Amino acid sequence: MNTKTTTVIYWAGTILTSLWFGASGFFELTTNPVVWDITVKLGYPAHFIYILGVAKLSGVVVLLIPNRLLRLKEWVFAGVFFDIIFAFFSKVAVLGLPSTVDAIVAFTMVSTTYLMFRKLYPATYNVQPQAV
Repeated sequence: MNTKTTTVIYWAGTILTSLWFGASGFFELTTNPVVWDITVKLGYPAHFIYILGVAKLSGVVVLLIPNRLLRLKEWVFAGVFFDIIFAFFSKVAVLGLPSTVDAIVAFTMVSTTYLMFRKLYPATYNVQPQAV
């Protein structure tokens, strides 16, 4: 896969992820019944839902800034994965396995996006020793 294809897949995934989690965060902050009622049914308290909404919208902003804040994007991807995993297991426990389709789709989409991110921006953890 060449760099252009990787870039297209990465940005398509980033835009879809941003739309998905941006809408979810917005709905959480505006107490939209579509998201709010399900989240409350899963047992999450109201204050947590507001915090989650702010975190999602902040993460979307970071994801959409091109070629910057790469380490912070790693944290955003981690947060999105945690959100998806917690949603999956919460839904399995409370609503049953059929309700987890959205979490499975989100996990697949975000995983592909993250893999493309890593191909475009390989992690380099080499630390230069400081002169004494």
